[in-house]
Amino acid sequence: MAAALLAGTALCAPAAMAQDKELTLCWAAWDPANALVELSKDFTAQSGVKMNFEFVPWTNFADRMLNELNSGGKLCDLMIGDSQWIGGGATYGHYVKLNDFFDKEGITMDDFLPAAVDAYAAWPKGSTNYYALPAMGDAVGWVYRKDWFERPEIREAFQAEVGRPLDVPKTWDELVEVARFFQGREIDGETRYGAAIYTERGSEGITMGVTNALYPYGFKYENTPGKYDMDGAVNSPDAVAGLEKYKELYECCTPPGHSDAYMTEDLDAYKSGQTALQMNFFAFFPGIAKDPNVGGDTSGFFVNPSAKVAASVLGGQGISVVAYSDKQDEALEYIKWFAQPDVQKKWWSLGGYAVHNAVVEDPSFPESTPFAGQFLEAMSNVKDFWQEPIYAELLLAMQKRMHDYVVADQGTAQEALDKLIEDWTVSFEDDGKL
Repeated sequence: MAAALLAGTALCAPAAMAQDKELTLCWAAWDPANALVELSKDFTAQSGVKMNFEFVPWTNFADRMLNELNSGGKLCDLMIGDSQWIGGGATYGHYVKLNDFFDKEGITMDDFLPAAVDAYAAWPKGSTNYYALPAMGDAVGWVYRKDWFERPEIREAFQAEVGRPLDVPKTWDELVEVARFFQGREIDGETRYGAAIYTERGSEGITMGVTNALYPYGFKYENTPGKYDMDGAVNSPDAVAGLEKYKELYECCTPPGHSDAYMTEDLDAYKSGQTALQMNFFAFFPGIAKDPNVGGDTSGFFVNPSAKVAASVLGGQGISVVAYSDKQDEALEYIKWFAQPDVQKKWWSLGGYAVHNAVVEDPSFPESTPFAGQFLEAMSNVKDFWQEPIYAELLLAMQKRMHDYVVADQGTAQEALDKLIEDWTVSFEDDGKL
């Protein structure tokens, strides 16, 4: 026993020597961040490096952290920045380029899902220049009241009214049919509504929402990738149809007052029993599965419905070393640790969305949670917003045009998309791209 105690003391010595070292990791304040705090205890135990965390609510996350980066601030040593930030992080020198470090440590991007590497790590897109390690895979999916869908009286009513069996929607037409059926319906003595969807104006909400319809209908940002030739892509007839479908869903089938809703508002509406359907990021699904009101067999999960193609809105982030940090060596040590297959497996088990092949290619992965298979399917067809360095300016324009049309009922879908091209053309001209 004494020998074992002495051995244990010796093993702890390096950690004790490093106890004066610490890192601050910056991210959004949400359930996966709490899981990362728990996971990171293992890093501190192994390295002796204390971990501090700066978590900011999603509605303020971009403003706070982009200001931090643009000012060369030293608050963050590690940044789990949104996928759209990778272009600016690389171009403006906010993020450390990681290629040499990856080569030295034997970390290969071949070990991660290709869509995650392209979305979270590489700039320019399609290149092998890496400024982050894929950290948190995510996409927008859907939750539904499985218990309601299974009730014989509800199934009979749906069959009689719609003319087909009630099932998980596979297309956007079916999604609207289901939401319309539940809108205003009395279940267990309470009035229920169809769907909680994204409509928020201030940050990115309605853009993240409306693209769930635009992408499946055929919306593209450019006719030719990298050419910024938007006319006929952004405002194509298919894109117009997708935008009109989203507005139809908003007008027919959302709960009262749902005109400025994003992740939290959708969660609240669904968990309180207001709606039969909820649009939200997969990151929230572990919490839903455990929720005392809607967890267990009460809820089911499905991927974003298709139209002309299968497509899901990308969420998720990579983890980067901030170029202004004085603790880059320790930050790189954290990334090396985080990239290990065993750490990635534990990350998934705690509620983080690992995109390492050691996790997602495990034969047991699709059955590991009620939504694992759907997550993997969604990540195979994800599409993302512009990742240009001026993405924030581009996002503000889309937020305005989409909210004006969908929520404020101004103009037509065609006019909204035409005006969006005008806005983006000015932005790209000012940026020297056109």
